[in-house]
Amino acid sequence: MKTPLDQKSSVNDIRARFDDDVERFSNLETGQQSTIDAPLSMELITHAAFAVNPEAKVMLDIGCGGGNYTLKLLQLLKPLDCDLVDLSRPMLERACHRIASVNSGNIRAFQEDIRQVDLPAQYYDIIFAGAVLHHLRDDNDWEQVFSKIYGLTAPGGSVWITDLVRHENSDVEAMMGNRYGEYLESVGGPDYQAQVFDYIDKEDSPRSVTYQIDLLRRVGFTQVDMLHKNSCFAAFGAIKSK
Repeated sequence: MKTPLDQKSSVNDIRARFDDDVERFSNLETGQQSTIDAPLSMELITHAAFAVNPEAKVMLDIGCGGGNYTLKLLQLLKPLDCDLVDLSRPMLERACHRIASVNSGNIRAFQEDIRQVDLPAQYYDIIFAGAVLHHLRDDNDWEQVFSKIYGLTAPGGSVWITDLVRHENSDVEAMMGNRYGEYLESVGGPDYQAQVFDYIDKEDSPRSVTYQIDLLRRVGFTQVDMLHKNSCFAAFGAIKSK
């Protein structure tokens, strides 16, 4: 990352970009084109959530976008009461419409930052955070949000994360970055590669999988499982004891 944390995009900057990008986040078959293995990661975390919590009644989707992760879970488990959190009102409107068309459970939408939104403690059987936590900034920010997620999770419930990740070793980070660049160029050419790398540098501040797994355990989760990793993207989850 070239841009210092204190010069990264603000919450309002991020909201504005996503307001104009609803279609890209509303394709259930492909997920996000800029994310390696997006369909596989969606499948793995939704099936893992169902395996751990097959009788779930209520779920939370943090940074829900167009609702893809919730829709994928609803193919396995419904009806569900769904709470959706996103910065973007157009994203929430699209997600609510899509989810309501296949689900008879209650749907609540919160146009807020997960750091500020007021949600019920120990309430959610399943929590998803798909391609959103990389917007967190310093260590305190990460720890506060992971602690909040733990506090929102019901006893026996689970949280499942897919995200852009960094690597602890700088040589490995450079190698994986090159592989990701090759993927982006294969999808959309050199200009697309440059565009994605530019907004990652401006907007994102991802952490390594090892950092996040350690943090999940530190805030209280008793079981943590790695589901998939390819280049700069990973899918993993954690379970709260009953």
